[in-house]
Amino acid sequence: MKAVKKTSEKTHSETVKLGKTETKALNKSETKAIKNAETKQLGISPSRAKKIKHGYKVKDAENAILLKLKDGDVVIEMFPEDAPNHVARIKELVRAGFYNGLKFHRVIDGFMAQTGCPYGTGTGGSGKKLKAEFNKRPHKRGTVSMARSMMPDSADSQFFICFGDCDWLNGQYTVWGEVTSGMTYVDNIKKGDGPNGAVSNPDEIISMAVIADL
Repeated sequence: MKAVKKTSEKTHSETVKLGKTETKALNKSETKAIKNAETKQLGISPSRAKKIKHGYKVKDAENAILLKLKDGDVVIEMFPEDAPNHVARIKELVRAGFYNGLKFHRVIDGFMAQTGCPYGTGTGGSGKKLKAEFNKRPHKRGTVSMARSMMPDSADSQFFICFGDCDWLNGQYTVWGEVTSGMTYVDNIKKGDGPNGAVSNPDEIISMAVIADL
């Protein structure tokens, strides 16, 4: 999935598109899904768990994500009222451990940082396409939106976080969340110096978790 920055010279006509028309679906053996039984859980008291959740000051812990980056924690609050199917799928993938360790393979300074490809190339996904849920949420600094191909209903697991306002994307991509804390850490994600923002030795998602599960 690709994202191309709009410039004042209008040298780019595309926006957040895939490198190819279709993404590659992973075979079950290749997915990053982790069975709950295989993950190690730290034992903490209910009161401690409640304190941790409240520490992030989110409106709804069930619809908020903690994204851990190399420089610090980022909180993303989701919009289930505007993109219910996307939010449900993102939470499903997060809870399976799908995003842990994935690379920010395409990062354009001043525009956006894109991740969610299991191959780290922008050509892969989880294998489940989502019907578009375009909404009236604007693409602005901190917006979290789904990448897709030329086909509207082709979003899968790849998403991008906007560094700044990107009005030309409005109504064309499904906005499902917004960074409400830690945007400065998003700003520090390594930028690409290759074609269309391709990144050499890219930064990775350390982990993603639904805050209600902490």
